[in-house]
Amino acid sequence: MEQEVFYGEIQSGHLEQVGYDTYCNLLDEVVKEMKGIEIKQETDIQIELNVTSYIPDEYILDSNQKIEVYQNIALCRNEEDIQNIIDEIIDRFGDMPQELENLIDIARIKYLSKQINITKIASRKTAVVFTFVQDSLKIEISELIKRYGNKIKFSSGIKPMITLEIGTTNERQILNDVTEFVKNLR
Repeated sequence: MEQEVFYGEIQSGHLEQVGYDTYCNLLDEVVKEMKGIEIKQETDIQIELNVTSYIPDEYILDSNQKIEVYQNIALCRNEEDIQNIIDEIIDRFGDMPQELENLIDIARIKYLSKQINITKIASRKTAVVFTFVQDSLKIEISELIKRYGNKIKFSSGIKPMITLEIGTTNERQILNDVTEFVKNLR
């Protein structure tokens, strides 16, 4: 039943991010349970960036193959996983369209963010807001100020936040700047 729901969403060229991630996480948990691997609860990260990220229908025609690729991307946990999926996609389907490259960049941002307790990354006009798990912001603020100057703002509270001014709505620039910023937080 769930597969039919996802099939319909994928066919339209758009995928409900939260619903699909939940589906992949459940699938991953079932596989781990069957193998007797202990399941560690992971914090789900919401990524709401103003970028186009999906697999175009004309790039992968078969819906089952498309679901498999979405699942493989959602299950990436490190850079090696990302590189393996990129190699596999190019080998099977040819050069990737920009929308798919964006989707893979979002998967990269997601696994990097889990390592530093980010719970949400969201676009706000020409800025991006990074929200952290309660009381988990343990970074060298002076180093960030040296690097980014007045492009960053800090908000303390129950869930600390950092706002990074990107200064553009260019998708490639947003993804590059967010990836670099998250790497600098590590």
